[in-house]
Amino acid sequence: MNSRSLARALLASVALAASLVLAGCDTDQVSLATNAKANQPVSPKLVAAMGEKDMDLQSPILIRLFKSEAELEIWKQTRSGQFALLKTYPICRWSGDLGPKVREGDRQAPEGFYSINPSQMNPQSAYYLSFNTGFPNAFDKALGRTGSQLMVHGDCSSRGCYAMTDEQIAEIYSLGRESFFGGQKAFQFQAYPFKMTPVNMAKHRNNPNMAFWKMIKEGYDHFEVTRQEPKVDFCEKKYVFDAAKAPDAKRDPVFDASAKCPAYVIPEDIASAVREKEQRDEAEYNKLVAKGTPVARMNTGIDGGMNKIFAAKIPEGSTGLSEGAEGNTLQMLAMSKAPGTIPGTVNPPKPNLDAVAAAPQEEPVVAVAAPATNTRVASAEKSGGFFSNLGRKMGLSTADTTATTPPPQATASVAPAPAAPSTASKLKAAVTRFVPDHDKSKDAPAVAAKPVEPAKPAETKVAATRPALKPSVSDGAADGAQMAGAAPVVSSNSFDSRFGAVK
Repeated sequence: MNSRSLARALLASVALAASLVLAGCDTDQVSLATNAKANQPVSPKLVAAMGEKDMDLQSPILIRLFKSEAELEIWKQTRSGQFALLKTYPICRWSGDLGPKVREGDRQAPEGFYSINPSQMNPQSAYYLSFNTGFPNAFDKALGRTGSQLMVHGDCSSRGCYAMTDEQIAEIYSLGRESFFGGQKAFQFQAYPFKMTPVNMAKHRNNPNMAFWKMIKEGYDHFEVTRQEPKVDFCEKKYVFDAAKAPDAKRDPVFDASAKCPAYVIPEDIASAVREKEQRDEAEYNKLVAKGTPVARMNTGIDGGMNKIFAAKIPEGSTGLSEGAEGNTLQMLAMSKAPGTIPGTVNPPKPNLDAVAAAPQEEPVVAVAAPATNTRVASAEKSGGFFSNLGRKMGLSTADTTATTPPPQATASVAPAPAAPSTASKLKAAVTRFVPDHDKSKDAPAVAAKPVEPAKPAETKVAATRPALKPSVSDGAADGAQMAGAAPVVSSNSFDSRFGAVK
């Protein structure tokens, strides 16, 4: 069976390559498999998992991605016609904040529904392998959103993209390639800020992006109840899912993202199932709000996130805006295998110092106090509230969550209150919090500067410096991938030096 599948794959590859030659293509629309990296077979372990889940090697795929969880899911169609989850990959790095991409250069990774066709697959990527997300789609363009070359790629470094390890992107690429060889014209890419559950919607209920998130949650719900790829259209600057021709219509509706919506219907079996799910979610959401579920803080001062499995293996690693882990858990994760090779140039999420400096001086009104069980800031209180103030700026903790009790003399003292920390001192503290191996003995009391980045040598081609192949993560490729030692100097083939276009 496997030999016949391999033979079919090779024949399909030859046929596809021949068709591209006959049809002609420009330099951006290259063949799916022009080199050894792009031709790597799907790992035997993953092929076996497909067999156990009643999937064919070349059946269609669908990708869902979640920023807060820092996870990318590969769904694959089973022989029943529905999609089932094949594998979940931890994301090594994503940049920006929770929320959609709005403009070129905002460092945001996109959110929404996108379609990936063979021309968007890049076997000659400078970041091992990649595919273009297709941002901006028609909805983004209708709102005037700008940006280009937003990718899912290897190299574990991001400026508005979603970055995996090289081993991970090799496996993801091979799954997409096989689905195209099997006849899939394009696979759907769904990018979310978090899993669209009632608890997450309650936590982020005051976020200014909530209206957009509720809109794309409709597509999330369509997939959840049908396990079918939802049909996506746009009109009146909004998403429309699974629209069909009205019973009395003579032709299919024509959609334009900027125009008035045409007459359409949603099939009743889908509409009723989605409606029931929405009612259940709304009831659970109302319960969570009524009992005072804390509102998630706005974290505009942190640039993106990474999965905790990677943060645990990087000196001074941080999960940033992704779901983190406490010290002991990170120490335990550091002993486990990494899902791929972590390059020496990877940088964990750090504060955006410009955003920190521009942050308002007072607490955001959406903040809700958590139960007084957090003891991590107890030692910070002894230093006159300095680190507590920093915590408030970075969205990590507040005085309301401090478990310590102020010393009695604090209420009896008549000494003048100490001056509030200056913006400079806060910026200084932000740097020392996130920069590895910082020497505090050299700190000046009123000086704040961004850390000096190492000089970057002239740009070099990566084709001669990167290995041709990366073993599959499904076959235990990451046994020796753990980083050790201090944060490395950025090398000439780092992401920054190889990526000229801003996102």
